[in-house]
Amino acid sequence: MTASATPRPDGPRLFTPFTLRGLTLPNRIVVSPMCQYSADDGRATDWHVVHLGQMAVSGAGLLIIEATAVEPIGRITPGCLGLWDDETEAALARTLEAIRPLGSMPIGIQLGHAGRKASSGRPWEGGMLIPPERGGWGTVGPSALPHRPEEAPPVALDAAGLAALRARFADSTRRAARLGLQAIELHAAHGYLLHQFLSPLSNARTDAYGGSLENRMRFPLEVFETIREHWPSDRPLGVRVSATDWVEGTWDPDQTVAFAKALAARGCDWIDASSGGVSPRQQIPLGPGYQVPFARRIRAEVGIPTIAVGLVTESAHAESIVADGDADLVALARGLLWNPRWPWHAAAELGASVDVPRQYWRAQPREFKDVFGAITFGQR
Repeated sequence: MTASATPRPDGPRLFTPFTLRGLTLPNRIVVSPMCQYSADDGRATDWHVVHLGQMAVSGAGLLIIEATAVEPIGRITPGCLGLWDDETEAALARTLEAIRPLGSMPIGIQLGHAGRKASSGRPWEGGMLIPPERGGWGTVGPSALPHRPEEAPPVALDAAGLAALRARFADSTRRAARLGLQAIELHAAHGYLLHQFLSPLSNARTDAYGGSLENRMRFPLEVFETIREHWPSDRPLGVRVSATDWVEGTWDPDQTVAFAKALAARGCDWIDASSGGVSPRQQIPLGPGYQVPFARRIRAEVGIPTIAVGLVTESAHAESIVADGDADLVALARGLLWNPRWPWHAAAELGASVDVPRQYWRAQPREFKDVFGAITFGQR
């Protein structure tokens, strides 16, 4: 561990608290939702205890559990997590019972539905659509347009299907509240169902849910309103968006700002600004912080807290994002998989401190003797 950033005289902004409704985060680092593809028919397993347990002692300010489907056909893969019945709720409860005693880090969950991108193979299985005859299932979407030309099209949702899905989101929200989860992020990005409604590439409807921007936003906004209605008023609710499809003439940052304004008017507490995922034609200019400008623009034009994501790997970069006002929070995924102690090292490099379990105090290098603080147990 070597210092690589000059500490600010007033302390690093990355390690200052941030409040969302009734929840105060100890710092601005978020454990991004990370699919593990390791659930058993939607039920959390021992793998989730190990994975989330590592994240719970990482020193981050908020842990968001991976994309969690509100019904079985909403799973991205057969191994994806769900929260749609008593069995999936009980399995996640056991996981939370195991990791909560590790510390007081707030824990949230990302709720979503994969739509036409459901029934896919795990990444190490190729990630392509699995047909029903090989253990997959039929998918749904705003229109009967497949993600890839060679794939079977989804079934276009009718009025009854849309109503049933809103009820599914309400049910999963109530279950999340019973589990004591402290925040929800609604997944409306990466080409999954709610993003499919937003993008003209996947939404060719001619009714009140297609065509104009107002119509394409209608169902995602209805789902958000449903969750907000059933979620305790003191607990924050945010939304992950794809700020652009990276395909010319489709969903873009201007429309994202309009969507964010509509969400803010309905009580949204943050926008997690990602991008892409709705089309294999996307052309993404990958590079460190390539999505940060989306978070910056939404924050400036909408006046809502934002989370910056995407190839942020260095502590000095994360600090500059928050200190310069580009975003209020920074979320890491792959960086934390590679180094589950990333917040410890960032605190050392930036001249801050972070709560660490007492069992690990002996790991503190002499040159960073003031980095470790004590996790307070028994907070929940």
